[in-house]
Amino acid sequence: MGYVLGSVALDIMANLALEKSDGFARKGWGAAAVLLIMAAFALLSLAVTGMDLFIAYAVWGVLSILGTAIAVWLVFGHRLNLTSWAGVGILILAILLIRLG
Repeated sequence: MGYVLGSVALDIMANLALEKSDGFARKGWGAAAVLLIMAAFALLSLAVTGMDLFIAYAVWGVLSILGTAIAVWLVFGHRLNLTSWAGVGILILAILLIRLG
């Protein structure tokens, strides 16, 4: 699970860099986003050596979405509305059900 969490952290950083890149108008931030997402997937590939792919990818996806939502709120002031937060809650519930299955 450590590789998944490391991959999540890199994915969140990649998403922040992507936002800073302004649609790749700022090339340095765009390049950072690409490199960070490549590193995130490298760690995710290590994670699947010790767990099922669908579990690793599902956990990674939900934690990345939640982490990115929180990070862009803290860094850029973006906010999710109540419906969006409900969607995140449903995703978290889905992961819990997958883990229990």
